[in-house]
Amino acid sequence: MNAALILAGGRGERMLGLPVPKQFHPVRGRPLIAYALRRFQDCAAIGGFLVVAEEAWRALIGEWLAREGVAKFLGFADPGETRQESVFAGLLAMECLMKEDDVVLVHDAVRPAVTEALILACIEEARRRDGATPALRVRETIYQSGDGRRVSALLDRDGLYIGQTPEGYRFGKYLAAHRSVTRAELAGMRGSSELAFRFGMDVGLFPGDERNFKITTIEDLERFERLAKKGEGYGAQ
Repeated sequence: MNAALILAGGRGERMLGLPVPKQFHPVRGRPLIAYALRRFQDCAAIGGFLVVAEEAWRALIGEWLAREGVAKFLGFADPGETRQESVFAGLLAMECLMKEDDVVLVHDAVRPAVTEALILACIEEARRRDGATPALRVRETIYQSGDGRRVSALLDRDGLYIGQTPEGYRFGKYLAAHRSVTRAELAGMRGSSELAFRFGMDVGLFPGDERNFKITTIEDLERFERLAKKGEGYGAQ
């Protein structure tokens, strides 16, 4: 089975002015997370999805699931103190449902514009290897600075990529990778594929999608609200 792990445990501290974490902010009558969940629900290649979310928001998610007749929901998991700890918690909650060679897709709830094409490409690449990450080439000059005040090094952008989600992994190997590190090491991980790479998993890159942007600022949220208002495939379904 191919299954998705949706990360919705963040508190969205950077989104000043919102009364709720950004993944639960309503957009045209639906919580933001609903747009991503609908993509995985509608994708025939996905057998189910599990949501990592705090207890306080589960009733809201449940109401939307019931209202829209979502049938692939596998349950909830408690978030950890960091993103990667939340991933680990989700994997443990899915362990009884997954086989060693099944593919698990890790996706941020605040990437509501994910497409079915991206989901399918991720599954295909993960099955060819041990893991897969959608990525975009860096197009602008990147400077390194130790203090944010002056340039300390120049980086070759030709070898740099911006990672997106969903990221896909062979379930057994990915869970084993999490069990191989300490909690402190897990907390220091910057991205889902960092641990897989360190564990020796073969993680492939495949083309990401500029439209699959992550909502981290009010401007990002407003951009998605405009897309949803126009239709753009993001309206109520």
